[in-house]
Amino acid sequence: MTETTQQSLEKSNFRSGIFFAIAGTALFSLKSIFAKFAFMEGIDATTLVTLRMLIAFPFYVLILVYALKTRPEKAALLTKRDSLYIVALGFIGYYLASYLDFQGLFYISAQLERLTLFTYPIMVAVLSWVFFREKITLRILASLLISYLGVSLLFFNETPAVDAAEGQVAIGTTYVALAAFSFALYVIFSKSFISRLGSLIFTSIAMSSSMLFILIQFFATHEMADLNVSARVWFLCVLLAIFSTLIPSFFTSEAINRIGATRTSIMGSVGPVVTIVLAVNLLDEEFGLPQIAGLLLVLIGVSLLRK
Repeated sequence: MTETTQQSLEKSNFRSGIFFAIAGTALFSLKSIFAKFAFMEGIDATTLVTLRMLIAFPFYVLILVYALKTRPEKAALLTKRDSLYIVALGFIGYYLASYLDFQGLFYISAQLERLTLFTYPIMVAVLSWVFFREKITLRILASLLISYLGVSLLFFNETPAVDAAEGQVAIGTTYVALAAFSFALYVIFSKSFISRLGSLIFTSIAMSSSMLFILIQFFATHEMADLNVSARVWFLCVLLAIFSTLIPSFFTSEAINRIGATRTSIMGSVGPVVTIVLAVNLLDEEFGLPQIAGLLLVLIGVSLLRK
């Protein structure tokens, strides 16, 4: 392979990686909207997460079987130790993060949820310093300060999303912040596995294993009859499972593989914009000066990491 061909291939991989990162983020952003509509039908977060994965689970199993058969050189690299690590990453990245995020969405607006979740690139930078001793610069500290100032601005102007006890906005924001932290851990530790095994094998195992944890939680807290929901809820769960879970999970993993965890997280800047536009138009959420200022501060803060 000539140097020119190699450079052309690298540019192609970079462009496709950017596409996967943006498309994955945009599809993940629809999750907040689908979940809000489902909550309007009276479903709780645990049941919603369970139905979402019940629909997506067979697809992940089929894709895993396909990947293992068509990529024998990658499958040969998979060890029992790898499998255990990937199951653990599936727990923190897809089970725990998803549950905490949905739980938080019950209490706060889709706009505040998305902006809070969007701060995970800064958590990635901080955790990379903690675990890998990557340098924390003044730029990262400025990014941290500006981004959370934007989230705080929206936080203090938030109108409670549902009738509940006072302080529910704080509860919801805490849930989503923990979801962002959980997903940040997933991002920084998944890179090596994705690079070695490929995004299809890694994501299929991680997502399939998360199903086990979801079922344990559901049957520990609910009855089988709780899965008898309306046709509208089933429809929303199908949209949630396919377009905001299955497709973007592979897109995000492939983006991490091609352009790295940091660039993938930064490309997520499209996420809050998509969510806010849809939340204002479909959910009739408020959008005024506090929301605009909060959005701009978070986007500016995260964009500082691009440098």
